[in-house]
Amino acid sequence: MTIDQRGSTGDQDRVPALLDQLAGLELPDPEQPVFERSVGDEVQGVVRDASAVVEIALHALRGGHWYIGIGVGTVVLPPHASPREGTGTAFVAARKAVELAKGAGSQVPLSVVPGIMAGEAAKGVAAAEGVQACANAEAVLRLLGRLVQDRTEAQWRVVDALRRLGARGQGQGRHGSQKHVALELGISEQSVSRTVLRSGWQEEWAARPAASMLLGFADSRVGQAEKDVPAQQQAPAQQQGLGQQKAADRIEGDT
Repeated sequence: MTIDQRGSTGDQDRVPALLDQLAGLELPDPEQPVFERSVGDEVQGVVRDASAVVEIALHALRGGHWYIGIGVGTVVLPPHASPREGTGTAFVAARKAVELAKGAGSQVPLSVVPGIMAGEAAKGVAAAEGVQACANAEAVLRLLGRLVQDRTEAQWRVVDALRRLGARGQGQGRHGSQKHVALELGISEQSVSRTVLRSGWQEEWAARPAASMLLGFADSRVGQAEKDVPAQQQAPAQQQGLGQQKAADRIEGDT
């Protein structure tokens, strides 16, 4: 993932705060991803778990200060090494994705790009499926991002309280947890219920698994497509060798 600050020339440096926030997120990935400043007001990190990618992307979109680029592809990174030391198609794709996010205009500034060259996408089923899955994941993430970005501060107070209760095992958005939130915030339970409805909180959490599933599927198909490329490149050579062998057989037969 490559995350670049929006309007940084006329704004404060928000990278240190974002790095602290990302380090504090409760993520499903057993290996907590490490994000670092890569250059200027940009951060970069390698995230292996699709649901963790969704969590990080939506968190970054919340404040409206970031462009988010998600690259799906291979990563070559030694254990415990800095993301800046990594290589692979995922890094190239993430760079392209963040540039596309910058050109999103009034749309949610997020893009998902596969680590597949345009020509490769036409050479196999896996490549085509990977490209389509990335586009589908991007569409779902942008819908979720719109819900996140359109929330008011009052709605976030309720949503954040629901998340805290959910982390304590009291459910996320159910009637019982809403009652606890009402007591915590000193507002009526009816007010909490209306806020949850208007915030799209339940719709967000219902759709998050779909975004994760699409990213996971994209990762598997892009990975397969990258494995297929060397085989496709070897096939013509093998066919040529077979043709030469047949020609030699004919020559031997003639003599």
